[in-house]
Amino acid sequence: MYPTNPLVDSTLTDLYQLTMAYGYWKAGKVDDEAVFDLFFRKNPFDGEFTVFAGLGEVINFVSSFGFNDSQIDYLKKGPLKVCEEGFFEWLKTVDCSRIKIYSLAEGTLAFPAVPLIRVEGPLAVGQLLETTLLNLINYPSLEATQAARFRLLAGFDKKLVEFGLRRAQGPDGGVSASRYSYIGGFDGTSNVKAGELFGIPVMGTHAHSFVQAFQGLDDLKSRTLVDKEGKERDFVDCVLRMRGDLRFTETNDGELAAFISYAQAFPDRFLALVDTYDTRRSGVPNFICVAAALKHFGYEPIGIRIDSEDLAYLSKESKRMFRNVSKTLGLDFSGLTITASNELNEVAMTEMQRQGHEIDVFGIGTNQVTCEAQPALGCVYKLVMIDGNPRIKLSKGKVTIPGRKEGYRLIGADKTPLLDVIIKVGDEAPEAGTKFFCRHPFEESKRAYVMPTEVRPLHRLYWDGQDTVQRIVDIHETKNYVLQQLKEFRPDHLRPVNPTPFKVSVSDELYSFIHGLWMQEAPIATLS
Repeated sequence: MYPTNPLVDSTLTDLYQLTMAYGYWKAGKVDDEAVFDLFFRKNPFDGEFTVFAGLGEVINFVSSFGFNDSQIDYLKKGPLKVCEEGFFEWLKTVDCSRIKIYSLAEGTLAFPAVPLIRVEGPLAVGQLLETTLLNLINYPSLEATQAARFRLLAGFDKKLVEFGLRRAQGPDGGVSASRYSYIGGFDGTSNVKAGELFGIPVMGTHAHSFVQAFQGLDDLKSRTLVDKEGKERDFVDCVLRMRGDLRFTETNDGELAAFISYAQAFPDRFLALVDTYDTRRSGVPNFICVAAALKHFGYEPIGIRIDSEDLAYLSKESKRMFRNVSKTLGLDFSGLTITASNELNEVAMTEMQRQGHEIDVFGIGTNQVTCEAQPALGCVYKLVMIDGNPRIKLSKGKVTIPGRKEGYRLIGADKTPLLDVIIKVGDEAPEAGTKFFCRHPFEESKRAYVMPTEVRPLHRLYWDGQDTVQRIVDIHETKNYVLQQLKEFRPDHLRPVNPTPFKVSVSDELYSFIHGLWMQEAPIATLS
């Protein structure tokens, strides 16, 4: 197993990971048994949930981790040229054969302080993994979360298509955005490479340049189209008859020619971009003429895409025109879809929902792949145990939860998640039907007994040093898992404005453990 991107290897890291590894080597600590937690402190986009993504690439990375001769030669001559030769001999032996990876399942709705990933193994190797693991989790989780938020705004009955490749942060940003947008709830992408690599449905039509390339009906090289019964007929004549019957005589002839040509190329997939010249006066009427002709030839046109102006209003006007034509021609246009695009973001989609629209498919590019509202998710990677001794960080606002921990999701009587609880590995886990005492990690007065009807373990062993222990499910299963959770959680936890925080608690034993270590490690001031 290898990472999808060949740039992902042992030197895709920050220099200080290597200098720390050298420091551990000099101190004889490279093989100390360490535990690291990868987690975040705050949900993105002013929301109250995060979709965890990137686990598959993490497993691919650790399974192939190591330093080859070329990399070691570069380090010796470059950034680590002051290090002793013995360190480079040690680097040649480094791999993840003694590393264990415990993790949430990819696609899990995650919350602050709950470890996304727990890394156990030799201190120096665990340290060397930090930067790359953060890189492989931060952006994918941000993308998947943004996609899930768009899915909630659009509703589960609409389609979402991602087409941000041209605006993405480089080739890998584009491919990753397509992959994790799909996991987060999108239905497809315009990105052919992502479709090739991951089996994501690829969708798209033509651009304005295709329409502008035709100046009139004389540009058409052929007038015919083979109908569904296999008979070649005059397609242009049929389109013009529809145009005459509907009295759409003032539309742009070049646009009509472009639509005819595109329909001849893709009669089963005819979806036209209708706003090149004038959506209501030309684009939609021209589409209707060609779509009606296709129906007479036995084909089912798909619909239109609108990429400018008031999308909600134009969607309603277009559907009204479809209904009127259905009555005039006696053709069923009820199945025609409207795709809307044009710099859509959460604010615009919220306003369209308020205004009312008849959009069936949302095409979202720039604001999905760049995550306009927040450019990064702040996952961190912290040492929480060394040689069996718990470690804690006490920086203001950044206190960590020490020790080896695992999480459980407690489900209430109404089948919705109540809270996540973190316990020390080895402590008694919560059980369905049994009262469990839950506490806020740092605030003494916040506590409650919880009687769950179901208890779901959150962490499983995925990498045992030699192979994957749990199957990494494909992106289609992961997407379904995300959608299932979005439907299961209380809507107030997921709403885009003023969402209710989802509670993350600790067991009573872990609470005492945290605060006991806190008192032990915190310096005591002397006043005089």
